[in-house]
Amino acid sequence: MFRRIVILAVIIAGVAAAGYYTRGFGFLDKPDEGMVLYGNVDIRQVNLGFRVAGRIAEMPVDEGASVETGATLAQLDLQPFIDALRGAEAQVSAARAELEKRRAGNRPEEIAQAEATVAVRSADMVRARGAYERNKSLVTNNAVSQSAFEAAEAEYHAAEAQLRVAEEALALLRAGSRVEDIAAAEAQLATATAERDRVKTNLADATLLSPDAGTILTRTAEPGAIVQSGATIFTLTINRPIRVRAYVAEPDLGRIAPGMTVFVTTDGNPKVYHGVVGFISPTAEFTPRTVQTEELRADLVYRLRINVTDPDDRLRQGQPVTVRLQQSPDPGAGQ
Repeated sequence: MFRRIVILAVIIAGVAAAGYYTRGFGFLDKPDEGMVLYGNVDIRQVNLGFRVAGRIAEMPVDEGASVETGATLAQLDLQPFIDALRGAEAQVSAARAELEKRRAGNRPEEIAQAEATVAVRSADMVRARGAYERNKSLVTNNAVSQSAFEAAEAEYHAAEAQLRVAEEALALLRAGSRVEDIAAAEAQLATATAERDRVKTNLADATLLSPDAGTILTRTAEPGAIVQSGATIFTLTINRPIRVRAYVAEPDLGRIAPGMTVFVTTDGNPKVYHGVVGFISPTAEFTPRTVQTEELRADLVYRLRINVTDPDDRLRQGQPVTVRLQQSPDPGAGQ
């Protein structure tokens, strides 16, 4: 009898152990495991390059280097950009001087010179008119020839015209620059200023800075190389924040909501990471091939984005992960 009891106890223990490790061959589940999802750590990379063409002068970082936001990754030869900036600044100075001259009007010395010219032309006109009047009275008595009279008349009319030209020139100097001339000078200054700002931007773009903290994955050029604008020089992997892309089947969609806390684990790493559901896709898609579930399905699923709140260097981009939910979400979670 005792032997039968021992054998029965062994059989019961064996069945219990098999049920625990096989989860009842799919019919049983751990009561505290909750819903299990599968996904990957998001790959977040950015290709970096110069916005301007030039010759690379320095590349202080190499593949595998960890960089902070704003760190200098590479720099072009700055001399061509400095020379262009000097020329642009000279153009701005010339345009500004022209505008100031237009706004200030003419100098008193120029006006005084024009006034003197008017006085000279007026005296010439008076003299020519006197000669004309004398010859006019003499020609009627045949005291002077007709040709002499005509010459005096022509000189008089020429003196009158020269006086009018001098008076109009004086009036223009006293009036100063036209509104249209001042507007044209202002537009010229604005054009020169915009060109100078563009050259300044090119000078700043000759230094390649890291847009975010991360790790240099690839380096595709070396110092001395001539590169074109937009050519990839580095590939940067962004380390933070760490995001997990997972998928939930449509029947389980009601069990998860934005703001829910989840637990993330990876193969070969005993640490359990904490995460928060940040986004649930509004549209369904077929299960991606990269997601390996316990039951191979081709069902429609919804994509989740999970933000890991306590990442470390052992959680790498592209790594497969398992996501577990310990309880049903609060109906007000994520609102």
